[in-house]
Amino acid sequence: MENDKKFESVYSTKVRAGKRRTYFFDVRQTKGEDFYITITESTKRFDGNGYERHKIFLYKEDFNRFMSNLNDTVEHVKTELMPEFDYELYERRQLEWEEKLASGEITRDYDHSKKTEDSTASAPQEVKEESTTTTPEVDNSSQEDVDEDLSW
Repeated sequence: MENDKKFESVYSTKVRAGKRRTYFFDVRQTKGEDFYITITESTKRFDGNGYERHKIFLYKEDFNRFMSNLNDTVEHVKTELMPEFDYELYERRQLEWEEKLASGEITRDYDHSKKTEDSTASAPQEVKEESTTTTPEVDNSSQEDVDEDLSW
């Protein structure tokens, strides 16, 4: 259907952040052939009943300021607030988990019977996408066609 196509992602990537949280970065195209980014945080509900989603819409006129302030904020935390923290720890754990997954030592469902005793990393879970959502209000004044379709 042509109407569905206008909100398709032209680029998409995701970051798994532990067992319950995933971030999605999608580039979408408007009817006017302009582009914008949606950043979605999807969190599995504690009761196991679906996912809660929060979206940020980022428009091209804000890209530079957004990135500059995000980088400044992260750098402040890393250098001023928590300089002793090992920020690479989670990357190493993720790589270790992905290697174990590729070797068959563990499964995506995280079969505890295959887990080795020396593994300290907590394995991310596969995200099952559902349409259950809580979406905050968004100021749409600068964008005519905002994606309200929550399926990806």
